Amino acid sequence: MKRVLSYSVREVAPYINWTYFFHAWGMESRFATVADVHDCLVCQSQWTNSFNKEERAKAHEALNLYQNALEQLRLMGHQKLLKTTFRIVSANSIDDDIIAEGIRIPCLRQQHPNKEGYTLCLSDFIRPYSSGILDTIGLFATSIDKNIYALYPEDPYRQLLVETLASRLTEAATEKMHLEVRTNYWGYAPNERLSIAELHNERFQGIRPAVGYPSLPDQSINFIIDEMVDMLSVGITLTEHGGMYPPASVSGLMIAHPQARYFSVGNIGDDQFTEYAQRRGIEKEHLRKYMPII
Repeated sequence: MKRVLSYSVREVAPYINWTYFFHAWGMESRFATVADVHDCLVCQSQWTNSFNKEERAKAHEALNLYQNALEQLRLMGHQKLLKTTFRIVSANSIDDDIIAEGIRIPCLRQQHPNKEGYTLCLSDFIRPYSSGILDTIGLFATSIDKNIYALYPEDPYRQLLVETLASRLTEAATEKMHLEVRTNYWGYAPNERLSIAELHNERFQGIRPAVGYPSLPDQSINFIIDEMVDMLSVGITLTEHGGMYPPASVSGLMIAHPQARYFSVGNIGDDQFTEYAQRRGIEKEHLRKYMPII
């Protein structure tokens, strides 16, 4: 199954995680609670006054920033700026690789045991080929209309505001898509009823590891995902190093295993890197371009 979905800003705005928005502006997570405050002056005043005197100026700054962000979201509200594509395919695992419809997706395993004594790999959460039973995996890519970066060329503040909102909107569109995949398209959790806060706290079944993040650090995996979902169908082009344009783009896998969880691969020793390069089919020195942590 393959789908391309389009969303308006209004449709995905409720899924924005404001903690990361304020983090992008150098503000601690406690200032993101302004998003939970009623928009009347009394409630806003009570919120700013809840901070000690030394932090109230920062709280007022956060409130103004949030109000400007809401204004920008309203201006873009009905525009279908977000696109996401996903594909749900049969898969199995062979050791540290995921084989999805004959295409090999090499993964990396932690070299140091976690607190439970395990060294995890994403392939652990996919039924092994030796079982003789097919499993399922999802692949996705999401982006925003690149023309958004041309807004406000003479206003650096507004330009930065739009850019930080673009990243949050792309993540929000991915959150909404993943919800629809779990409850409808893939349908492995049809009765899921979670609040936005619970979605942000990842209370749902399964995980959505993104390329370039701790459990999937190799950006060259984007070329595999592109082969399977056609990133250009949502406006994404790849650089020679596997980076995505527009910058506010995200790609990755969707795994449904009830015990699947996020983890960090961590430091990669030369022995594992050599073995991974062989599985990836890329020379080590070339592969390093996709994995700056090496």
